[in-house]
Amino acid sequence: MNTMVTGAAAFLGRFEGLRERLPGGRTPWVAKLRAEAAESFRAQGLPGRRIEAWHYTDLGVLAQLGFTEALTLADEAPALPPARAAHRAVFVDGRFAPALSQLSAGAAPLAEALDATQGRLGALAQTLPIVALNTMLFEDGLVLDVPAGVDAGEMELLSFATHAGRAIAFHPRHLIRLGEGARLTLIDTSIGEAEATYLHNPVYEIAVAEGATLSHIRIQREGRAGFQLSTVLATVQAGGTYDNFTLNAGGRLVRNEIHVALQGPKAACHMNGAQLVAEGQHADTTTFLDHAAPDCASRQTYKTVLAGRSRGVFQGKILVRQAAQRTDGYQMNQALLLSDDAEINAKPQLEIYADDVKCSHGATVGALDEAQLFYLRARGIPADTARAMLVEAFLTEAIEGVTNPLAQEALSEAISGWWQKEAV
Repeated sequence: MNTMVTGAAAFLGRFEGLRERLPGGRTPWVAKLRAEAAESFRAQGLPGRRIEAWHYTDLGVLAQLGFTEALTLADEAPALPPARAAHRAVFVDGRFAPALSQLSAGAAPLAEALDATQGRLGALAQTLPIVALNTMLFEDGLVLDVPAGVDAGEMELLSFATHAGRAIAFHPRHLIRLGEGARLTLIDTSIGEAEATYLHNPVYEIAVAEGATLSHIRIQREGRAGFQLSTVLATVQAGGTYDNFTLNAGGRLVRNEIHVALQGPKAACHMNGAQLVAEGQHADTTTFLDHAAPDCASRQTYKTVLAGRSRGVFQGKILVRQAAQRTDGYQMNQALLLSDDAEINAKPQLEIYADDVKCSHGATVGALDEAQLFYLRARGIPADTARAMLVEAFLTEAIEGVTNPLAQEALSEAISGWWQKEAV
């Protein structure tokens, strides 16, 4: 039996054993949603490298680890980073932790609010195998609604993975909806204990209404033995804006997949990010931006720094439909290789069916500038410090577009000193 089928069988076996104990297991519409997802996953299995979208990322190792669910909450509260915002939703091993959380109005754990999500849960789900895996096995997540005209300020979403003594998997489902003219900054952080082996498979269904603005700052700092496969599915209506910045700075194997559809005139999307990939790590950012309406704008800039024997991937596709006249789209991917053993695979794509557009894309790959390094060394700066300064300068440019002070602080802390701590 090949790896893809073996991996599917293991997860499907978990589903069959848990299906009635999962949230909504005996609720007809939830049971139907899960069963349909299971059939989709059964037909597709874990994606393999023969699938074009997964050509550079091999999930074969997931089939070998025998993940199980964390059926009970951790005995002790984990040591979490200090709160940055007044409101915080904390999930430990995929389960909502009420004692560690302070929810805002309009926020609730999915396991408690499941009945109210009928017709909404799964509305944006596509026929993606990793989304199907999440749908059949999700246990909890965040449901967040910001009413029309409300500026909700900042909120934190924090996922923490513990060392359970075995390989565990959790599949949170987050539903975020902004009403007309609403605003929110969501600082979304994933961390895990260094020795923990786990799979974190979050799916986000995000709806941004007319004139609303969501700034979604994602900071991925999973444990070095952890895996993360995340999928963002977002729709943006007329005059709305979805800003996504993702920092990949942890995990053994990580894939950040983002699908955004601009569905109304003058909608906008900014998808930017940075990947810090050290020895033995694999980081994959894959984006799909669907310009489905006229007069929309999009910007994508991703920077990747690779050290040791590491591998990075960037795949970005912009689709401009025939109705999307006067589209303005830009995409750039830049990689900095700090080692002869590092590897980057870049695949930018444009697919355009409209004739009045302004679209461009590009990719660059290079090493540290020896002239700049010599300049710093000549002024008495040690070699490692000089390299760290140049790496941080390269990355700082990536986060300049993040305007929220709390989010900038969180990103700067994650990036600061990365060379000395990880790229050794």
